Amino acid sequence: MAWKLLPFILLSVLGVANASTQANENDFENHPSTKRVPMRSFSLASPYLDSDMSNRWFDFGGDTVIRADRYIRLTADRPSQSGWIFSRVPLTATNWQIEVDFAINGEGTLHGDGMALWLTEGRANQGPVFGSADRFKGLGIFIDTYKNGRQGMTFPLVMAMLGDGNTPYDQARDGQANELASCSARGIRGSSYPTKLRLTYFQDKYLALDLQYKSDMAWTSCFKIQSKPESPLNLPAASYLGFSAETGELSDTHDILEVDVYSLYTKQGSESTGPGQMAQSANQRNAQREHSYHAANSGGSWLWFFFKVILFFVVVIGGYVGWTAYRAAVSRRF
Repeated sequence: MAWKLLPFILLSVLGVANASTQANENDFENHPSTKRVPMRSFSLASPYLDSDMSNRWFDFGGDTVIRADRYIRLTADRPSQSGWIFSRVPLTATNWQIEVDFAINGEGTLHGDGMALWLTEGRANQGPVFGSADRFKGLGIFIDTYKNGRQGMTFPLVMAMLGDGNTPYDQARDGQANELASCSARGIRGSSYPTKLRLTYFQDKYLALDLQYKSDMAWTSCFKIQSKPESPLNLPAASYLGFSAETGELSDTHDILEVDVYSLYTKQGSESTGPGQMAQSANQRNAQREHSYHAANSGGSWLWFFFKVILFFVVVIGGYVGWTAYRAAVSRRF
């Protein structure tokens, strides 16, 4: 009955391939037409602190501890901790990408609660939502490691919430009422491999989150949200970048290891509307062409891969059917 397994195998291969292809669309490190420009005032790397034991561009508070040679620890593996770190100046880039190296670990078999990335109008306000303030205005990306009342989802759960400044986070059901998009990320906590996230935003186009936490070190798409006229992605024009974490009765260490932030713009075809600004319409058209080009090239290689996979299973199933027919003929002969 090997042929009955073929649809399930193909669906699994297609799902993995689709997630990998979407993640590759956001790789702009050596892209032919989109350039990444580092934004030093939003980046974090060891030793994290200046000579006066502060950071020029970030404030931190709560239970946050900075070990200059290793990490920014938002919480230790102890109950009832809460820590945060927020940029001092707002991010105003039109199109941007944020890459974060982080680690979530703990000694117990039960653990919680999780950590968050923030792009909000407010800053540095400790609170009950993964260590930061509730009823925020802006974007929150939550890595939730403890399941409360939410059904039908595998945890850890990574989700996005777009806050309007008035709506509270749905604590009882792990943000189910607020979810903009989400994905399960089993293995992201306690991983023996480096764990990273990559958040990409093109104004009036899309918001995408990719994760890296598996043994192959490849980026996997968590979600991609298209901005539409009926449901636009209205992120604040100026938002503070922050990170926070929280523990309750259960605990984990939540560490930030490195943060890199980039402004994205097209290398060619840009038009100027003023000093230091690009015409948004030209930027969007070029970005769309560039993503289509990248997706088309990736698609060709994946089609060839699918063809080889299908051919392999056809050969295996054909051999199995032939061998079964041969054995039946031999049995009838004797």
